Formats: sequence, C-alpha cells, structure tokens
Amino acid sequence: MLSGSIKLKFKPYGTSVLGAPLLYFPCKGACRLLVMAGIHGEEPETTFLLSRALRAFGDNLESIAFILCANPDGVTLGTRGNANGVDLNRNFPTENWSVAPVHSRSILEAERDMELSTGAAPASEPEIKGLIQLVKTLAPQAVVALHSPIGCIDAPEETPLVKNLQAVFNVPYVKDIGYKTPGSFGTWCKERNLECVTVELPRLAPELLYERYGLSFAEFLKKYPGTQPG
Repeated sequence: MLSGSIKLKFKPYGTSVLGAPLLYFPCKGACRLLVMAGIHGEEPETTFLLSRALRAFGDNLESIAFILCANPDGVTLGTRGNANGVDLNRNFPTENWSVAPVHSRSILEAERDMELSTGAAPASEPEIKGLIQLVKTLAPQAVVALHSPIGCIDAPEETPLVKNLQAVFNVPYVKDIGYKTPGSFGTWCKERNLECVTVELPRLAPELLYERYGLSFAEFLKKYPGTQPG
C-alpha cells in the first residue's frame, strides 16, 4: 500500500523569495546522485511523481539526495518563474548567461508567448543561490532534473545513467533539446564537469504519470549503485 506521507527526513537549504523553506532530503552517506523536481512552477507533475516514488521508502537513502520542489513560490502561484518573475532555470552563473528576457510556451504547440526575466544578475535569486551552495556541499557524482512535458531524456552524452533512465521512462534520448538555454542548470553543471541528465516527462495527467512510471522510478532509485548500505 502506498504511504500517504513521505517518511524521509528533510533539511532546509535556503528560503524562497516569499519566505518558503527550500527543503531537501539528504542521503545517509556520500552523495552519488541528486534528483531534483519543480524548478519550473508550471511543471508540478514533476514534484507529484517524485513524491509518489519517495513514498516507497521508509527512510532516507544511502547515496541519493532529493529536492522535491526547487521553486515552491512558482508552484504555489502557478507560474513558471519564481515570485520575482525569474525563470530559475535561466538564472545560473554560466558563461552564456544573458540579461535578455526569455520566452516560453503557454502550451507545447504554441509560439513562445510568455516572457520571463533571467534575473538582475547571475544567481540573483535566493532559490538559485541556495541550490548552488547545496550542490557544492553535497558534491554529487550526477544530477537528474525532472521537467515536462516534451517527453525525452536530454543529456550531452548517452551515458549508463541516461540508458537506465530511458528504460524507466521509455522516452527517446536527445543530445540537444533544440533551443538555446542560456543560464540553465544543465549548462552550469556541464561547465563544472558534473553529469546532469534532464528527464522531460511526457504530457500526461499526474495519475497517469504515476501509473506508467511510479513503480519503475522507485525501483530505479532502489537499485541505483550505492543506494543500499554495505
């Protein structure tokens, strides 16, 4: 039976613009993998699916840490960006960061009809400052970022982690998402030689995402190298 609550212990790593705690679930030992959801507030299904997967565990994992929602203000407000109107996935201090606004789609088939800020400066937002410090502290070997609704696995190389995630989500691998992403988390990781795999969930209702991927995702986390002690 699926637990109605998450049993893992959490810790704060910062505070959002509106004062919401930024929380993560630490691992017990050295961090091999960080899994993050909800950096875009209009993609709450990523948080939903990760929450359901985490309820399969009665305690924190040995080598995997989790961020259930990296943009709590955006999820609460129903906006892609944070409370300052900043697309947090364009606010990282990368070589290609730009002050120019970015545009996103209101629906997948639409033109880019929504404008967001990239921030007054790189890492201007408290959500990103906290996330950068957390990644530096955890020093994971790899990161998985959950997004939606394109339906693919996006990564620079088809590594074993990419292939394993393809098996979990049964979506195609792409080397490039097909549009520029200045100041993105993936670019920031690449500049630091940190493997970052973006899982773009397909456009499905949350219940269908869980039905299709919930158990296989939890099983992937359970079997990930170093998850179990000893």
